[in-house]
Amino acid sequence: MLGLAMVGTPLMADNAIAQTRDLPLERVFASPDLNGPQPRAARLSPDGKYLTLLRNRPDEKERFDLWAMDTTTGEWRMLVDSKKVGSGAELSEAEKMQRERARIGGSKGIVAYDWSPDGKTILVPLEGELYLASLDGTVRKLPAGAGPKLNAAVSPAGRFASYVQDQNLIVMDLSTGAPKRITDDGKGTVHWGEAEFVAQEEMDRFSGYWWSPGDRYVAVERFDEARVGIVTRAAIGAERTDIFQQRYPKAGTPNALVELYVMDAAGQGRVKVDLGTDTDIYLARVDWSQDGKTLYVQRQNRAQTVLDLLAVDPATGKSSVVFTEKAAAKSWINLSKALTPLADGSLIWWSERDGHGHLYRFKAGKWTQLTKGDWEVTPDVAGVDEATGRVFFLANKDDVLERHVYAVDYRKPGAVTRLTEAGWWNSATMDASARRMIVSRSNPDQPAQVYLADASGKRLAWVNENAVTAADHPYNPYLASHRTRSFGTVKAEDGTILHWEMITPKLEPGKRYPVFFQHYGGPHSQTVSRAWGGSLQQYLVDRGYIWFQLDNRGSANRGVKFESAIWQAMGSVEVADQLAGANYLKTLDFVDPKGIVTYGWSYGGYMTLKMLEAAPGVFAAGVAGAPVTKWDLYDTHYTERYMGDPTKVPEAYKASGTIADAAKIADPLLIVHGMADDNVVLENTTAMAATLQQGAVPFEMMLYPGHTHRVGGPGVSQHLWNTILTFLARNGGAK
Repeated sequence: MLGLAMVGTPLMADNAIAQTRDLPLERVFASPDLNGPQPRAARLSPDGKYLTLLRNRPDEKERFDLWAMDTTTGEWRMLVDSKKVGSGAELSEAEKMQRERARIGGSKGIVAYDWSPDGKTILVPLEGELYLASLDGTVRKLPAGAGPKLNAAVSPAGRFASYVQDQNLIVMDLSTGAPKRITDDGKGTVHWGEAEFVAQEEMDRFSGYWWSPGDRYVAVERFDEARVGIVTRAAIGAERTDIFQQRYPKAGTPNALVELYVMDAAGQGRVKVDLGTDTDIYLARVDWSQDGKTLYVQRQNRAQTVLDLLAVDPATGKSSVVFTEKAAAKSWINLSKALTPLADGSLIWWSERDGHGHLYRFKAGKWTQLTKGDWEVTPDVAGVDEATGRVFFLANKDDVLERHVYAVDYRKPGAVTRLTEAGWWNSATMDASARRMIVSRSNPDQPAQVYLADASGKRLAWVNENAVTAADHPYNPYLASHRTRSFGTVKAEDGTILHWEMITPKLEPGKRYPVFFQHYGGPHSQTVSRAWGGSLQQYLVDRGYIWFQLDNRGSANRGVKFESAIWQAMGSVEVADQLAGANYLKTLDFVDPKGIVTYGWSYGGYMTLKMLEAAPGVFAAGVAGAPVTKWDLYDTHYTERYMGDPTKVPEAYKASGTIADAAKIADPLLIVHGMADDNVVLENTTAMAATLQQGAVPFEMMLYPGHTHRVGGPGVSQHLWNTILTFLARNGGAK
């Protein structure tokens, strides 16, 4: 068995120093990454011989290059050096926004790649150009037209490279290098082959075209934003301000008009897919059957209470409803990526129809439930081995704070087998035959590791052992000050069990400590888990804080009832549950009850405001980062899913907002926001600031020119946290 750790981790100059130091703030954000190498997008080549991934540089942790490992020898080599190959060109606004919505806004270099089906070359988009990388290390630039290119991919049979340029889909014949524009009216508000704003931001769908097996057809989305309202977004930078007339669909306002077409690789034989008579719908997912004869489309209604699976004839565009999912009362439909068409025509599907997320098989009009119980399967499938009838998936069956890889026989469902080691939080991807898997895991005392395993879960080779105990690991010099995490529960007002996690300094008898009470609180997120939390948490503990976090009702992976508690009532039970956590902390004899400070970003920033409004005096101070302050300023797909249509339930929106009760804030408050934020637009903060000023409510504010929803990067991250911690120190936090 191979046991090779990832190469390229440098020795730190001070590794010989005894592990007795506390973490300095500047080291938390410096290179090399204290988490060790953090590879992304690990994949097996089509023939399984190579494992490829994007690896960040030791001296520039946000820049990624493409590497490959020979799975038979364990030998690593860099295939594409982003600094040597790249042009250095500035990213287009569209590329920047795609990265923001994929939550990789700070990344540089290579952020995506696509294997050719023959396993001989890899398509690599980099800084506006397209390259084909070979396994011998040669890289050639494709003769694509100048200008930004989005969503580059190799077609399933390997004949074409495709990409979006100037709002149209381009198909390049790789045998000739000739690009052809197969759509022609993409301009102004019309886009082909792209995912519309809400699909990228809220639906986890980043592409707008889908090749059929064999390259016979390509299904292409066309959307028109003409009816979407305009937000004038001033991207305020350090030395200039760029004004963007951004099409942003606020809750209760029109969405883009989305259509779907099927055509051949030359753009000929185009047919429009019948998506129904209602045009105010969401194009949620698009998939092909294995034989390429059926196009499957998931159509979600505007209220997100009904999801239809359509079967489409690609030759005519005619559709029929295969089946329909309906939301539970006072709830919504969560989307998944689990749909897997099998060779026999049956489908693997994920549903919350029994109150928990589980897998099902749909065959010849009949359903078979594959998993069942008071636990959650993640809305995806890691792989399916049709030869053995096994489907592989991630779930929290054994512990709500852990995530493991499991397998079940979809032909004769019964026993569910766990394939990963207890005590870890895992993710996994598999090769096309589901015979091998790439597992990424971490726990509270070990940052992410990656290994290659067989279908039984047996580790075949380390991809990135990243052992924090190794002398050359960047975090190793600080291990002596590392404090392990503890877990526990409190009860909500209705008796619901809520999980919390805590890291304490080494406690001295009789001493009381301030608490850094971090929170998120929003749906579709679980923050309390047996996963690595990062060095910033440890820095805060070194500084003298107890670090604390709690998952409230409305958060993910606890079932439909638990998550639906916020239906048309954001800012209600989440606030009550977080306050229950604060009240619990005040019962502990090692907690300073007057030194509990609270911090959150995005939904967490919104929660800071709501918590300070609901319970003056509970917290010594609060920090609200990029907060939503009025839900009618936020986008349709996210907001209406939980809150409904603001034109129909205006009272719910008024109660959920922070503006009406702003005058109730009596505790020290710091608001932070990026001045070019296109997600939670700056208007949220300016509306709150104006209201506080009009009410003579004191507060502090820090704005970051040029920064979007992510405020960070060299120098800026340190400034941000110095600002936060200095503010908290003045107001009851650790000095």
